[in-house]
Amino acid sequence: MKKTLILGIGNILWADEGFGVRTVEHLNKTHQFDENVTLMDGGTQGIYLVQYVEEADILVVFDAIDYGLEPGEMKLIEGDNVPKYMGAKKMSLHQTGFQEVLMMADMLEHYPSHLLLVGVQPVELEDFGGSLREKTQQQIEPAINAALDWLKQFDIHATKRLETIAQEDSLSGHEVSMDNYENNRPSAELASRTGDDRVIHSKAFHIEYKPYPLEQEDTISCDVDHRGKY
Repeated sequence: MKKTLILGIGNILWADEGFGVRTVEHLNKTHQFDENVTLMDGGTQGIYLVQYVEEADILVVFDAIDYGLEPGEMKLIEGDNVPKYMGAKKMSLHQTGFQEVLMMADMLEHYPSHLLLVGVQPVELEDFGGSLREKTQQQIEPAINAALDWLKQFDIHATKRLETIAQEDSLSGHEVSMDNYENNRPSAELASRTGDDRVIHSKAFHIEYKPYPLEQEDTISCDVDHRGKY
């Protein structure tokens, strides 16, 4: 039987960037598969996912992707086009990491025979600790249905769960499961979305500028994540 990996990637701490994780979490909550199908919360693990991708004959990836479409719009990408979209307009370092995962799997000649990316154009990313926006959350079910329909061509079928899964069987763990996370999020007054005002405006908080004496031939390089602004 063909080994199949259904993977959700992204960061649940940054609003719609958690779409992929929340989608595979919901799929695991509502459906079950045969033993040859693995559902995984890949989070932001990046290159550490290569061992799992190598083992897969069929790979389905859920993620928030900057397609340049209307916010909340879903788009499916297949086969060799997937790596291009994962790295075209990077919104987060996890996408660079997963693009490298696919490249490494290809170099090691253990690349999935069939690959599907189910991506949704995010509505909001700049909200630390934020929830999925309504338009994005509404695409969870359509994204799951699209993936399940695509898998049928390989004779891979899911069955609806008759009973709610136990908390310990949740992919993400009960503490950060979507329902618990959404219902127990502190207010903006208690937990700032952009930075803690209690610290930033405190007299005890200050930044001391210490210039570094550079020689003319010295250079400093750094990686900057602009979160898709440029």
